[in-house]
Amino acid sequence: MNIETYHTYKEIKSQTQAWAQALDVVNASHLPKAGDYTQIIFTGCGSTYYLSLSAAAMYQELTGRTARAVSGGELLLNSQTVLTDQKTLLVAISRSGTTTETVKAVEKFKSEKRGDVVVISNYDEVLSRMADVNIVIEKGQEESVAQTRSFASMFVAVTALCAKMAGRDELVEAMKELPGIGNSVIGRYEEYAKAIGENLDFDRFYFLGSGIRYGLACEVNLKMKEMTLTHSEPFHFMEFRHGPMSMVKQNAVVVGMLSDANRTHEAKVLSEMKMLGGTVAAFAESEADVCFESNIPESVRGVLYLPILQLMAFYRSVKKGLNPDCPANLTAVVKLDF
Repeated sequence: MNIETYHTYKEIKSQTQAWAQALDVVNASHLPKAGDYTQIIFTGCGSTYYLSLSAAAMYQELTGRTARAVSGGELLLNSQTVLTDQKTLLVAISRSGTTTETVKAVEKFKSEKRGDVVVISNYDEVLSRMADVNIVIEKGQEESVAQTRSFASMFVAVTALCAKMAGRDELVEAMKELPGIGNSVIGRYEEYAKAIGENLDFDRFYFLGSGIRYGLACEVNLKMKEMTLTHSEPFHFMEFRHGPMSMVKQNAVVVGMLSDANRTHEAKVLSEMKMLGGTVAAFAESEADVCFESNIPESVRGVLYLPILQLMAFYRSVKKGLNPDCPANLTAVVKLDF
């Protein structure tokens, strides 16, 4: 089957258009200020919960204010472990805008008058209609079940949101270069993604990322699981030494999302995994297997880690005879009876 016929492939390859729209929508929105809230909570389910993990780390790094990521189900069912009497901003993230746990959690949050709500989505649905600030990136919409273009578009939006709430407009300006650089990265490294993805001698993948990159490691791990039914796990760099590295042999791929600030420590972990026989795939701004060469500040260029790793999962899925558009046992939207 021609890869061009898969929705997933076309969505990965076209995602930079959605990145550009995400920036336009955020720039046109009247956003709250960080100083207006004592705490901020990011919430979502599945991929968007992982997005929330990165968003909370990014917000705290840029603003110096406390932020927390909580899954939609936990916010709904165990809100007493999350919410306080402090003035709160809730950022709810959902591709469809109809995910049951997230919708019900926002309904409860608003009925209890806990604070204000920002919604980031790809569809103007029920969740968006409950928002005080509504950010919809329509070009991130997808036919596929597994999130690729949608996730990346919402990640760009939340990155710009954090930067603007921190009063860092120069970072948002720098982000305008992301679509062009993203296209360049895809063009240069798609064959690299294909070579690793199609190598079925590999039977396990580990994705390492720390700080704002940990949520991204969780997300690309999920893509590998969903699309390829391959053993896959995410870890913080330093944590990988504490037991999980016992699984590293010649059949393992260890993907490292290297940072600028902690590169020395992180690269040492990758070097150790290579000595154990693993295949290492390093992603970084420069001097790595996949180089961005973006000259964009590290705090706002995180989306560049995504396309090549999404393509890696796509090519592996096809090689295994699976359908990347329709992963086993999954639906595009999880709706529950509450």
